[in-house]
Amino acid sequence: MRLIQVLVPDARRDDALRALEREDIDYVRTNEHSDDVDAELVTFPVPTQAVEHVLTSLREAGIDDDFVIVSSIETARTPGIETLEERYVNGTEADDSIAPEEIRSRAMNMTPGRATYYAMTLLSAFVATAGLLLDSPAVVVGSMVIAPQVSAALTGTVGLVLNDRRMFLDGLTSLVVGLVVAVCGAFAFSWLIRSGGIVPVTIDITAITQVQQRISPGVLSLLVGVAAGAAGAFGLATAIPVSLVGVMIAVALIPAAAAVGIGLAWGDAGVAMGAFVLLAVNATSILLSGLAVFWYLGYRPKGWTGGNLRANLSPQRVGTLAIVLLVGAVVLLGGGLVLGQHVAFENAANDEVRTVVDGDEYSDLALVELRTEFHDGGAVSDETEVTVVVRRPADAPYPSLPMDLELALEDRTGHPVTIVVEYVEGTTAPDGDPAPS
Repeated sequence: MRLIQVLVPDARRDDALRALEREDIDYVRTNEHSDDVDAELVTFPVPTQAVEHVLTSLREAGIDDDFVIVSSIETARTPGIETLEERYVNGTEADDSIAPEEIRSRAMNMTPGRATYYAMTLLSAFVATAGLLLDSPAVVVGSMVIAPQVSAALTGTVGLVLNDRRMFLDGLTSLVVGLVVAVCGAFAFSWLIRSGGIVPVTIDITAITQVQQRISPGVLSLLVGVAAGAAGAFGLATAIPVSLVGVMIAVALIPAAAAVGIGLAWGDAGVAMGAFVLLAVNATSILLSGLAVFWYLGYRPKGWTGGNLRANLSPQRVGTLAIVLLVGAVVLLGGGLVLGQHVAFENAANDEVRTVVDGDEYSDLALVELRTEFHDGGAVSDETEVTVVVRRPADAPYPSLPMDLELALEDRTGHPVTIVVEYVEGTTAPDGDPAPS
């Protein structure tokens, strides 16, 4: 429920009151006694979903937005409030969307002070780094809960769709600088852990499941960023609470930023590059998918003329949007090509390893797991490490397996490959009836 207060000049009073009466809105008029002001303050409650419709009706009646206050209230009891609720909440005009003025205020109110924002970002990066190194999903989720990136991401998107350049730049700057702070914090924390001997220097970080998920991203990993941005936009643009949306956006950003820092601290360029590509693509996806959802919900820059595209194509209105779309397309295209190359290499490696293991010579082996280092196409490293985990009969040696796998993968992919084979010993119960007791 919202309480709206509008300053109505006497010259427009009759038009404004007729507009409210057409909507069956109960109002209260208060004389305004300020100097050089000849107007009345009109106050009325409406359902949240009706705010934009009512304000639009007042604008059409000639009432400017020079003095309009929209505040939240718990409840209202007026003769026609139930009719309005039936109409806008449960009826044919039911809509969860809120007014552009309110969505802008909600986005701004979500933004904490700079010191708080960066402090919480650092803390979330520390927790995410610890969670990744501990291979603890619960700790990683905890880092997402305290991450404040939702405010910067949604502020930037709202500023972009409403053509508020100051708001957009503030949000984008906070998001980018915050992610840089997260990466630097994760790097410093990882370096201290590694130097202090808390984690063995020789640990293979690519074997940690939580790290591996961020350095070998696939299509499903990219969908997280798209879904996060869309969910954030829906949450902010409707009457739905957005408290949980922040966790979704942090899912796409904070663990990837922590993985970049871990890769840098361990001097593993493949880990750092894989996580950075995922981070950049997800951050861009959040902004662009949020923009698409806001546009779909009908939000436009102030002064936008519906049905007249040519009248809206001005440098002031579409310049920033065009630049953002161009940069976003470049990031997504570049990141998509890199990730597509990695996914193609991973699929080829998986198929070839299965072919070798299924051969007659290795009929007693069973493929358990396959892990591939991030394949950068030779940009950073000439070789890509592939770890193959197989189950074998107890004490059965297979000395030629690593070489066979390496030759097969290099022939299939045309790229130098380093094979690491890990064996898991096990026995299989023989077929037939169980022995009598």
